[in-house]
Amino acid sequence: MEGAGVFAAGGVGDGVGAEFGDDQLGVFGAGVAVQGGAGPATRGAEFLRVSGESASVAEGEAPGASRLRLVLSAAHSLKAILGQQKASPDVSALRAEVDHAWSLTHQANYADLAELLEGLVPRLESAARTVPDADRPELFRLLAVMYHTCSGALANLGEPEAAWIAVDRAVVAAERADDPLLMAAGEFRLSIVFLSARHFEQAAQASGSAADALRPLAEAGQVEAVALRGALTLQRAVAAARLNLADEAYGFLRDARAMAEEVGDGRNDYNTEFGLTNVGLHEVSVAVDLGDAGHALRAARAIDASGLSPERQTRFQIDMARAYAQRRQVVDAVAALLKAREQSPEMVRSLPMVKQLVADLLTMSQPPSEELRALAGELGVHEVRSGA
Repeated sequence: MEGAGVFAAGGVGDGVGAEFGDDQLGVFGAGVAVQGGAGPATRGAEFLRVSGESASVAEGEAPGASRLRLVLSAAHSLKAILGQQKASPDVSALRAEVDHAWSLTHQANYADLAELLEGLVPRLESAARTVPDADRPELFRLLAVMYHTCSGALANLGEPEAAWIAVDRAVVAAERADDPLLMAAGEFRLSIVFLSARHFEQAAQASGSAADALRPLAEAGQVEAVALRGALTLQRAVAAARLNLADEAYGFLRDARAMAEEVGDGRNDYNTEFGLTNVGLHEVSVAVDLGDAGHALRAARAIDASGLSPERQTRFQIDMARAYAQRRQVVDAVAALLKAREQSPEMVRSLPMVKQLVADLLTMSQPPSEELRALAGELGVHEVRSGA
C-alpha cells in the first residue's frame, strides 16, 4: 500500500469535505505536525512544519457561508404559521427555483445559492402551510429538496453543524409529504454531514440503516429505491475507508457497482448522480482514504467523468491531487488542482481540505513552482520560514 496514512482521512466523497483531525499528520506522516487540529469546524490558522520550513493556511470564510447560516437561523416556520398568505403560491415557479438551487449547488456557486435561498426558504415555508391539504405533500416535497441543497452546500463549506440542521428539516418535511424515498435521500445527506464532521461511525450507521430499510423496495424492482440504496452504499464504503476497514469498504463498492449496473446510465435520482461512473469516482476516493495511491490512479484511468456535474468532476480532480501527493508527484498534484479550480473555482477556494493539501505541497516542494505559489496565494496559503 503506497503512502499509507498520507491524506488518509482527508478524502472527499459526495458533498464531503472531511479534513485532518488531531490524529492525522498530513502527507509527511510523523514528520509533520498539524498544530491546533484541522477539522472542518476549525477557524484559526493551521501550520505545517518540517526542517524549519512551513506553510500557513490563512483564516477566512467562503462566500455564502454566513448567509446560509442566517437563512437557517430565522423563524421561517413560525412566521408562516402566524402569518397570512395573501395569494395562492405559484407551485410551478417554486419548483423551478428549487431546481435552480440544485444547479447552483452542483456548480459550487454558494454566493448565488445563498441569495436565492434567502427569498425561497420563507416563501416555501409559508406556501407549505397555507395551501389546501390536498396540495401540501407536493409543497413539503419541494421544501425537503430545498433543504437538501442547503445542507449539501454547507457540508462542502465545512459547516457540519448548520448542515445537520438543514438535513433534519429536510427529513421532517419529507415525512410530512409521506415520501419514504425522500426521507431516505435525507439520510444520504445526513451521512455526508457526518463524514464532513469526521463522525465516521455515525455516517456508517445513518447510511447503513437507511440502505437496509430500502431493501424491500429495491428488491421489488423500484429503480429509484435501487439508486438511492446504491448511493447510500457508496457512503458506507467511504465511512468504512475512513475507519480503515479496507475489506468492508471494497465490499460496499462491489455491492454499489452491482446496483449501478441494475439502474443503468443517464439517471440522477434525488440528485445523487448514482451510476457506474460515480461508483468509479468513489473507488478512487476510497483508495486514497486507505492510502493506496497506486490503486486510486489505476482506477482513475478508466473514468470519464465529463457527464457528471461540475461539483463531482471537481471532487474527482481533488482526489487525483491527493493520490499524486501521496506519491510526492507534486507537479501532477498541482495540475489536478488547477483543473479542479477551472471547473469550480468557488468550491476549490471554499474547501479547507484543499488549502491543507496546498500547504502540504508547498512544504513538500522546496522551492515551489510558480504555479503552486500562485495557487497558494489565491487560496490564502503562505510560506513561512522559521529558521533551522
